[in-house]
Amino acid sequence: MLKLRPGAVTLDQLADIWRSGCAVRLDDAARADVERAARQLAAAAAGDAAVYGVNTGFGKLASIRIQASDIAALQRNLILSHCAGVGAPTPDVIVRLMMALKLISVGRGASGVRLAIVDLIEAMLARGVMPVIPEKGSVGASGDLAPLAHMAAVMMGLGEAHYQGARMSGGDALARAGLEPIVLAAKEGLALINGTQFSTAHALAGLFEALHGAATSLITCALSIDAAKASTDPLTAEIHELRGHPGQIHAAAAMRALLEGSEIRESHRLDDPRVQDPYCLRCQPQVTGAAIDLLDHAATTLLREANAATDNPLVLADGRIVSGGNFHAEPVAFAADVIALAMAEIGAIAQRRVALLVDPTLNFDLPPFLAENPGLNSGLMIAEVTSAALMSENKHLAHPCSIDSTPTSANQEDHVSMAAHGARRLGQMADNLFYILGIELFCAAEGVRRRAPERTSPPLQRVLALFSAAVAPLTEDRFLAPSLEAAAALVRGRLLLEAAGLVT
Repeated sequence: MLKLRPGAVTLDQLADIWRSGCAVRLDDAARADVERAARQLAAAAAGDAAVYGVNTGFGKLASIRIQASDIAALQRNLILSHCAGVGAPTPDVIVRLMMALKLISVGRGASGVRLAIVDLIEAMLARGVMPVIPEKGSVGASGDLAPLAHMAAVMMGLGEAHYQGARMSGGDALARAGLEPIVLAAKEGLALINGTQFSTAHALAGLFEALHGAATSLITCALSIDAAKASTDPLTAEIHELRGHPGQIHAAAAMRALLEGSEIRESHRLDDPRVQDPYCLRCQPQVTGAAIDLLDHAATTLLREANAATDNPLVLADGRIVSGGNFHAEPVAFAADVIALAMAEIGAIAQRRVALLVDPTLNFDLPPFLAENPGLNSGLMIAEVTSAALMSENKHLAHPCSIDSTPTSANQEDHVSMAAHGARRLGQMADNLFYILGIELFCAAEGVRRRAPERTSPPLQRVLALFSAAVAPLTEDRFLAPSLEAAAALVRGRLLLEAAGLVT
């Protein structure tokens, strides 16, 4: 059981929720603040003053007053009308993280929900009741309205959910898990659907995948350096210290450690006729290091967002209930765009290394396309083409989403962030990146194999042992797709990083 302290949840805790699906609950200290805000909200609901979303309509209908006897119906209708998402179901791993983020947000004690809301979210997470949330429908402002409404519907016993491997009605899922649906009180429906948790969950998952890809690319590049008999002089520490970028310094240091003790490097250190290597080998610390710095910046933004109260209106510490705009997901949209740029560039420079290793005019005495008996065999010729297709697709997907906007809700919501699909695309980009890195790993392994009897470094030998157990050497042409899938699966996992002594 992972205890979450709203306002102080760490990135490692969020990564644990995403990776392991562990049960979570609010820190006990947060519950008093939740109760306080709920009492203040209930008092406002019973009063005469108009309070947005409590005793008024929503959006453009905010000027319409709602009678006290209709407040429960108002919240129910809000959820039903906003369950307008379309498309494929969001993966349960993202839904789980989204629900945990909503728990953290209401746990800040500014949303005005009762502890019953907190308890039900905790219980659904603990027992594996995962709402079916269509992936499309949010523009990332006024909250991720449609996706979060589908979550709230299940809490009310409506909608659909996944439970114990089956898809069923929300009411059945709750019942089978031994849980009771909730009747929403004043403002609770609005608190559940106002917020950036859908976008932030996708962006966090993209961040974790991108950090993993960046670390793995240091391994694949180090192998490519030995496969191409390239120089390690560009990794000299002082070069990177003279520039000063932390990500670049880190990347160069990691690659120096990865290549320490390579017999291949020593075999050509003194008599290599080449003066400089192509940028894809020489500038890996500069390019991937810059991507790491971008990802660190995005991580700071997303961690703040994960700990934020993002619904509207908010119950302030002095008891006032004030309308604002914390539901606008512009910070998440910017972070998602930055992550997309980083992933695209990590893949772009890796793809150039693939192209180098299969091109006999660029590599150092390797056979064309790394083929045995070239001509009769095509080797990894089309694997390189596949990597180029994936690289190009990621370039298109990296087009910024945050600069797009369209007015919604009769121009009441006249600027939106587009954070939801900006963050959602990161999953597809990560898949493409892992395929590219898997293809580079394949090419580099074939190149290093041809450098025998000289061996690569001990850390990279451990990496190659894992690869060899998953993918057979390419001694003749074969049906190649399963090998590419196996290489990408190895890249996606954590064993390569562990073997190389790297962590994300």
